Amino acid sequence: MSNVKHIDHLNITVHSFAETAAWYGRVFGFEIVEKGDSEKWGPWGVLRSGDAMLCIYERPEHRFEDVRAQGIHGVAHFGLRVSDRAEWEATIERESVTVSYGGPINNPHSTAWYVNDPTGWEIEVTYWNNDTIAFTNEPVT
Repeated sequence: MSNVKHIDHLNITVHSFAETAAWYGRVFGFEIVEKGDSEKWGPWGVLRSGDAMLCIYERPEHRFEDVRAQGIHGVAHFGLRVSDRAEWEATIERESVTVSYGGPINNPHSTAWYVNDPTGWEIEVTYWNNDTIAFTNEPVT
């Protein structure tokens, strides 16, 4: 058996490559490390922030809302981990990022903010207390 070290990347379609790449850059520090424009797929690129990578490709004709309305299986959200809570909260303020579900959700060992990118993909942004992943072995009630 081969053990997985990390998820390498997430590949998502977006309405606008330029708008999305700029948003992920401002909000999460992602930089474009590779990009292209193919006849078949249109603009695409790989964004990187630390070890996290996103591959995005532009499909303006695909409506994110249509997939959810049809009840088609899909990703509910994906998670990004931040290591500096104060910096993340300053980014929320500076970039006017809307936080869903009434604001941050405090868990026993972490805090989560749910935000949406320009296409509508939901992102759970997690800060682990003391930047340390921990779980509670107590039964869930």
